[in-house]
Amino acid sequence: MEDTHRQAGLDGEGGIWFTVRQAAKFTNRRVETIYSWERRGLLTDPRHDEYGRRIYSQQQIAEVEKQVRPRAQRILRRAA
Repeated sequence: MEDTHRQAGLDGEGGIWFTVRQAAKFTNRRVETIYSWERRGLLTDPRHDEYGRRIYSQQQIAEVEKQVRPRAQRILRRAA
């Protein structure tokens, strides 16, 4: 996790920002999952870094993770 924080961007207020790829690594999910969150409207209002890539705050990622975790757990229970 330490490496992820070092690679993620920091704003002037100490907030951590992630590209889609970094968010996937941080949440231990696939990049396609993060894109799915965007398409479904769970991740909105991205900022853009100096290369034009969409970036999301750690808070945004954490909020979506909380929303989707119960559903993922139900799916895993059914599959078991």
